[in-house]
Amino acid sequence: MGIEDNRPWVLMRGAGDLATGVIVRLHRCGFRVVVTECENPSAIRRCAALCEAVWQGQATVEGVTCRRIADIAEAACVAQAGEVPLIVDARADCVSMLRSAAVVDAILAKRNLGTHRGMAPITVGLGPGFTAGEDVDAVVETMRGHHLGRVILQGAAIPNTGVPGVIAGYAAERVIHAPAAGEMTFVQDAAGQTVDIGVLVHKGQMIARVGDVPVFATIDGVLRGLIREGYPVTEGLKIADIDPRTEQAAFCDTVSDKARAIGGGVVEALLYLAGQKGLRLLG
Repeated sequence: MGIEDNRPWVLMRGAGDLATGVIVRLHRCGFRVVVTECENPSAIRRCAALCEAVWQGQATVEGVTCRRIADIAEAACVAQAGEVPLIVDARADCVSMLRSAAVVDAILAKRNLGTHRGMAPITVGLGPGFTAGEDVDAVVETMRGHHLGRVILQGAAIPNTGVPGVIAGYAAERVIHAPAAGEMTFVQDAAGQTVDIGVLVHKGQMIARVGDVPVFATIDGVLRGLIREGYPVTEGLKIADIDPRTEQAAFCDTVSDKARAIGGGVVEALLYLAGQKGLRLLG
């Protein structure tokens, strides 16, 4: 980009692993993206989640770097350098200062945490909790299956079932929730290696501790997600994710097929709505 970057901002709420798939696609397509996050994001798929920039100062997924900023005034310089600025701003209060052309709510809380059509000329919500034509202009389907990534212009996404999508015959078994409240502690396997994302685990193997309570693998597979060490988890919080497909060990630090499909839906929604409203989102 030249010295003067007149592209309008697209504000992303959230930078977890699914939101990261959207951010990567938007950034690569030429959108000027800024991200807001909460103070303590609890990403499971840390290696594929740009919200790790909250903890580390910066994070990179598939060549796209997200950099934490302390003040929204820094956003333009970070974007000018080819990176995605991220600010801790759970309520997205900065939207008024940026005068964003579009807001994409990718928090995936299964409910609306404050996004409304008055925030920007274009508003998009991901998954259940939003109704296109009411609180947002469009909803993108996040449920695995035939409609994944579909743009909904009237109505809502498929309601949350509370059960993860089926992969290789496994659904709820793939996800592990904290058996107690306490600080997350990593453990070592029988060979003395730290159990972390990307390793192969076996059903019944201890993969972590929450406080003094051990956490065991529920199935054989690849430990695709594990909440960061030291995180103060609450009982019942999702803390780990096992993929039964062992070949997925090579892809733990990349955007998932699901996130990529959702990202495509957001690109479609933004371009379609920009055309309908006569707005320019790209340079």
